[in-house]
Amino acid sequence: MQKATYARKTKTSSGIAMGEMGRIRKNDTTEIVIQMTEFHGSIGIDIREYVTSERYTGWSKNGIRIPVEKWKDFKEILDKVEIAGQ
Repeated sequence: MQKATYARKTKTSSGIAMGEMGRIRKNDTTEIVIQMTEFHGSIGIDIREYVTSERYTGWSKNGIRIPVEKWKDFKEILDKVEIAGQ
């Protein structure tokens, strides 16, 4: 996978940065997009796939949303992941 690219963020009135945090190219047609969003009054981190192909361009159904109050727990789990050879 390639390094992430980063996009501009906006802030809410409470000072929380919202919007796209970055993208990681998965393959020729798919990127993993990480963004902070608000949905039904709840702020969370969305990790979704965005597809660009001849047949379809847009969000796939693949992804996950982590409520912002659970992000620290999620990150602690990710920090335990070790990749062989890295």
